[in-house]
This record gives sequence, structure tokens and C-alpha cells, in this order.
Amino acid sequence: MAESSAAVAGRTYDTAPMPRRREMLFGSAFATAGASMLIVVLVANYLIERTAGGDQWLINNQIPLTQPTMQLITLGMSVVTMQWAVYSISRDDRYHTYMAIGITMLLGLAFINQTTFLYRMAGITIEQPEGPLFYAVTGGHLVMIALALVFMVLVLFRVLAGQYSSRMPDGVGAVAILWYAGVALYALIWFAVYVQK
Repeated sequence: MAESSAAVAGRTYDTAPMPRRREMLFGSAFATAGASMLIVVLVANYLIERTAGGDQWLINNQIPLTQPTMQLITLGMSVVTMQWAVYSISRDDRYHTYMAIGITMLLGLAFINQTTFLYRMAGITIEQPEGPLFYAVTGGHLVMIALALVFMVLVLFRVLAGQYSSRMPDGVGAVAILWYAGVALYALIWFAVYVQK
């Protein structure tokens, strides 16, 4: 039978392909939502404690706004390159997918470098009342970005192996969800922690 259905025991079954499952996208979205809620709760706790601390909050430390703003711009550029990777893989443009993921990873590493430089420049210690909350908020976000970079490396290896294409772009989309959330959370941290001080 050359038809699109097969007769089995007097019944007709459609042999159309099953819709693709999107476990990786859903898993990434749920994990990202959980990590985002944790960071938002930490930021809220930081703001409550900062309000209670009054004029004494971070009085012994200088946190310039230039460095955090450059970090925000760096992550903002990485959103463009991450979307470039999503666009390229959905069109089977492997060369541009490799390039876009590579540039996104480079910008992510630059962000981590800028964060460690800011930590040294600010000189906030854990012994200070502000120290644990400051490092919980900014360090928690830093871990999120580092994990997103590890995820990106794994996805890049699978792209290189040919496992992702326009028919199956879910891996690149999944890492993009995590990356976009990390950038949005840093915008919140930039305003709440660095601008408001």
C-alpha cells in the first residue's frame, strides 16, 4: 500500500510523524525559572537589608558605576550574538552558528573577568554586614552565567557533531533561554545593587 495509512485488524492508523518533543526546552525553561526566582529573592532580601542599614550601608567601600555598566553593555551585546546563533541554526547555517556561539562565550568570559575585577576593586569582605548579601546576589548570578557557559560548550559540541539543525534546534534554543534570563537578571542587579547602592 502506497497510502499514508495502514490497515491493521480492520482499523486505519495514520502514519503521520509524531510531533517532536521539546524536553530540553521545557527543562531549560523550568530550571531557568527556578534560578531566576532564587536571584530575585536574594535581590529583594538585599534591598530590605539595605533599607534597614540606612546611611551606613557600604559606607567603607567604593563601587564605581562604570564597571557594572560595562558589564551590562557586554551582556547586552551577548544577547545579539546569542540570537544570531538561534537564527543561524534554524537556517542550517553552521558556520555562523559556530561563530555566534563562540562570540557569545567570549563575551560571557569577559563578563566573568569584569566581575572578578570589580570584586577586587570594591574590596567588600564577608565580615562586613553587607558582605554576605552582596556576594550572595552577585556571586549567585556569576554562578548562573558560568553554568550557562558550560551548557553552551556542551551545546556547541553537539552542534559540531551535527546533532542540531533546522529540524532539531532545541539545544541552541534551550541555552538561549538560560542566557537571556541571566542577562535580564543582571539588569535587575545592576539597578538594585550598583545604581541604588
